[in-house]
Amino acid sequence: MKRNKKWRNIIIGGLALLVLLGVLEYKGVIWHNSIFANAYEVKGLDVSHYQGEINWKHIKATGKYEFMFVKATEGKDYTDERFEANWQGAREQRFLTGAYHFFTTMSTGEEQAAHFIKTVPYEQDSLPPVIDLEISLDHDQANVHKELQALADGMEAHYGKKPILYVTYDTYHTYIEGVSAFAPYEIWIRDIVKHPKLGERGWQFWQYHNRGHVAGIDMYVDINVFRGSRDAFMEQFTASNT
Repeated sequence: MKRNKKWRNIIIGGLALLVLLGVLEYKGVIWHNSIFANAYEVKGLDVSHYQGEINWKHIKATGKYEFMFVKATEGKDYTDERFEANWQGAREQRFLTGAYHFFTTMSTGEEQAAHFIKTVPYEQDSLPPVIDLEISLDHDQANVHKELQALADGMEAHYGKKPILYVTYDTYHTYIEGVSAFAPYEIWIRDIVKHPKLGERGWQFWQYHNRGHVAGIDMYVDINVFRGSRDAFMEQFTASNT
């Protein structure tokens, strides 16, 4: 009887621990992917109006993050309401800062590039612009390729930097994989479940957490890593700005 009671207590305790861990993971207090992400030295955040008003000084004081990607635009006429404040706030705290555009199929690549360029200041020391490719998978591939290329070309012509492509596995495999025109572009991959795998294609940034808790931000925030050392990061993104 005592042995049965002991095992019952162990099982109950184990189940309670699993429930607790599940709750903590759901709330983002702990994150299983951190085990893999902690192998990389350089971390950063991506933010938009969803994070509300951000205290950039508090983020800087943590000493944990070195780059910021700020949502700027979407389509041909939407501008994130917090873009200007986030852009200025991140730059004032001397984070390496870039802006991203949410690609849509409702307008041409040229129109979207023009809107982004009108919104995002040209700063020599900024990170490359980012194209966020999270569209549905039922669009005509040839049309997506055409408009995506037009957007990327417009950005590169203005900022002098080849854009980074932010992708999910679905959008990567549907629209990017095996397309020679997009082979020269760096990839920012979302994988909040495991360490990312893109076959032979490498990635430059990895979004590994979508429920991050960060001092200075009241809401959940996405956390990312750079694939490489801090020296490699600084060499790539500061040497090219001089």
